[in-house]
Amino acid sequence: MSDLGAGFGYLMKGQRWAVRHGRWFGFGLLPGLVTLIVYAGALIGLGYGADDFVAWATPFADDWSSPWLGLLRNTLVVLVFVFGLFLAVITFTAVTLLVGQPFYESLSEEVDRSEGGEVPESGLPLWRELWISARDSLRILLRVALYGIILFGLGFIPVLGQTVVPAIGFCVSGYFLSEELTAVALQRRGMVLKDRLVLLRGRRMLVLGFGVPLTLAFLVPFVAVFLMPGAVAGATLMVRDLVAPEGAGGAGAAGRADGADSADGGYATNAAPATAPAPHPYPVDGA
Repeated sequence: MSDLGAGFGYLMKGQRWAVRHGRWFGFGLLPGLVTLIVYAGALIGLGYGADDFVAWATPFADDWSSPWLGLLRNTLVVLVFVFGLFLAVITFTAVTLLVGQPFYESLSEEVDRSEGGEVPESGLPLWRELWISARDSLRILLRVALYGIILFGLGFIPVLGQTVVPAIGFCVSGYFLSEELTAVALQRRGMVLKDRLVLLRGRRMLVLGFGVPLTLAFLVPFVAVFLMPGAVAGATLMVRDLVAPEGAGGAGAAGRADGADSADGGYATNAAPATAPAPHPYPVDGA
């Protein structure tokens, strides 16, 4: 249970870090705002077009009498919109991280820099990082979709379907949300998706303590945008402690892919410390 509290502590530390570093907080808001505008436009369009879509998809009901025609199509309109909203919720973080890859990577590097020690860099061109992030996010979303189908079926079980199953659903969402957020820092440290999942499975309660409260907070409209900079910062702080014992003990390559420059990841196995980081175009406190 202590790991649950520790995971929540990293979430709070990340939010405090973002608040203390106001320039980076504002910098980290930009990808979330862009994604929010796009998603809001898509949901508004879905709301206006759901009626026509349902009518097109159910031509067999054109001759039905009232109230059955209205009952069928109104129910389907609601289900279409709810499904669209569900997709928006589960993909928002992945899309925001993909859109904001250079933003959040720079923010994560600044967290490492402000905390001292190594500031790992992937050394890959931006297009390669975007490709790897998109591919890994798709793999995670497929896993989430599989769990979602299973939990949807279990939801029809009386009592358990209305109590235990939703709780499991939040845990699944929180776990994979944590994976998406820690990926920013772990990819810079040379970890491919398979090894990131192994690392996080070893500290499930810590990961859940970080991800589940964040998942619940993300259900509140607009909250995700304002929490994202601190969430990336908190995930970076958690990663620093997760890999620190290995790095300090000379086993920092544990959990990384052997020969990570393979087609699976394309990352170097050892990230060189940035003892004298080169200037970059992103905002730095006090600049």
